[in-house]
Amino acid sequence: MKSQDILFILVLAFLLFKRNPKLFVWAGLLCLFLSMPLFHFLVFFTAERLVYYAAGFLFMSIIFFLIKSR
Repeated sequence: MKSQDILFILVLAFLLFKRNPKLFVWAGLLCLFLSMPLFHFLVFFTAERLVYYAAGFLFMSIIFFLIKSR
């Protein structure tokens, strides 16, 4: 497990505790924003992981939005 995986798990645990879908969206957008320069500098492994994390955060935000709408 790499350091970015541990940081992702910690942030995910914090956001799951807060249960605010908007925070998940902001975290996903931040991950996408941070991955852009990494792709530019050809750091593909970390950039690819950040895109996966962004997809996970955005997926969780959709789940929480659906739960809140019921």
